[in-house]
Amino acid sequence: MRTQLHHLLAEAAQRDADAPAVTVRDATRTYGQMWTDAVAAGSGFGRLGVSTEDRVAVYLDKRIETVAAIFGTSTAGATFVPINPLLRSHQVAFILDDCEARVLVTTPERLAVLRDDLARCAALEHVVVISEVPEPDDGIRSDTYRITAWKDLVDGPERPAVNGIDASMAAILYTSGSTGAPKGVVLSHRNLIVGAESVSGYLANTADDVIAAALPLSFDAGFSQLTTAFNVGAQVVLINYLAPADVRNQCIAHGVTGLTCVPPLWIQLADLEWPADAAAGIRYFANTGGRMPKATLDQLRAQFVNAEPYLMYGLTEAFRSTYLDPAEVDRRPDSIGKAIPNAEILVVRHDGSLCDPNEPGELVHRGALVAQGYWNDPERTAERFRPAPGRPPGLTSGEPAVWSGDLVSRDEDGFLYFISRNDEMIKTSGYRVSPTEIEEAAHDTGLVRHAVALGIDDDRIGQHIVVVASPLADQSLDADALIAALRKRLPRYMVPRQVVVTPDIPRSPNGKLDRNRVRAEVTGA
Repeated sequence: MRTQLHHLLAEAAQRDADAPAVTVRDATRTYGQMWTDAVAAGSGFGRLGVSTEDRVAVYLDKRIETVAAIFGTSTAGATFVPINPLLRSHQVAFILDDCEARVLVTTPERLAVLRDDLARCAALEHVVVISEVPEPDDGIRSDTYRITAWKDLVDGPERPAVNGIDASMAAILYTSGSTGAPKGVVLSHRNLIVGAESVSGYLANTADDVIAAALPLSFDAGFSQLTTAFNVGAQVVLINYLAPADVRNQCIAHGVTGLTCVPPLWIQLADLEWPADAAAGIRYFANTGGRMPKATLDQLRAQFVNAEPYLMYGLTEAFRSTYLDPAEVDRRPDSIGKAIPNAEILVVRHDGSLCDPNEPGELVHRGALVAQGYWNDPERTAERFRPAPGRPPGLTSGEPAVWSGDLVSRDEDGFLYFISRNDEMIKTSGYRVSPTEIEEAAHDTGLVRHAVALGIDDDRIGQHIVVVASPLADQSLDADALIAALRKRLPRYMVPRQVVVTPDIPRSPNGKLDRNRVRAEVTGA
């Protein structure tokens, strides 16, 4: 019976120990080797004193040791905290301090950069480095934590895996919010296992798949590439990339059959030329982290002639919520689909009652994927994790739902449509305007590569609209021409007052367009 995250890996190793499990560049570990690596790492953590639900932070790029550390943490009964390798030193230190990590796994180079900021991490006792332990004159020794080489961590007597209950804390994934410091979303083993089973089920993953993991493993959708692969014994290819061509080249080199990305990366990948045989080998492509422009979707469908497109919606607090059946893409390209298996999605008014068809309301997710709350933040947990609407009062205390803060509507056939985040809706001239609708119209002009629509405070009309846009590759963008094109596509109250042209739009560490940074640059706040 699967009750712990590491059971996904253990069972796959039992089924076929010689099957390829994890590939990084030209190196591949089989499921048998990967399970041995995880057990060795978990045993090493145990010898360091790590115990039930202690936090082990992993601050690495994608590599074999990253996977071994994460699943080894599970075998030790502890909680892993993956940290995006793109984060700055002070951001890493905030996470380490907030979750009270006892162990950090990183490289000597990253440790050297972190050295000064680690002084604030009072709970940190051990740093495990992937390489040799630095010499004392390297200046990164510390009196507060002990440094251990990875090879020494995994070289020792094996300890049996800790097998607890599925409600135990398995992971804390830190996600940036619209305001304030990053939030640590606490996920149970049950959350991760059910998520793997649900997603790999509707994607029809099998052991024959080769799944690309291009997104950060600290991002729920990125980590899902590991769990969905391990759930069925598929091969996962870990991709660290500097340019989109790196992703394409790795997909070609390893015969990738499934690829999940966020819209900014898909826009870039759609512009690349793929060899016909490699493109024909893609069985599915999936989008998450925002709406994919229809023009990009059309490009990808023309490129990957045998692939089924999966348009997905999710939030870290519930891992994955909806997907659109590929059979519905032509009929409902704007839809985020219906609930994934083992989830219920409700559309709710402010008073908690259910919305009528086509009536905007808040998306509320109920089921086994709902996280346990925010680490060390009872106030925000109480705000977002509340009893599901319509449940008998005596039963709700044990089964919270997550109130997403996202506005959606549901049509007469039950298909959901994303409108906007509540806090991103633009209030102009008495209207509530979805920035997504303006951004889609901008993409439809064929003039822009990326676009972000913002509402800027305006004493006269509430907010006026500004669009920040980047030009197509190797082309220029005329702001007046874009406004003129939008006038033909949008009602007058939705036409932006101003277009700000920029070579590129800032992105978050997870690869999404960073709306908060864009707003700060426009307003100077």
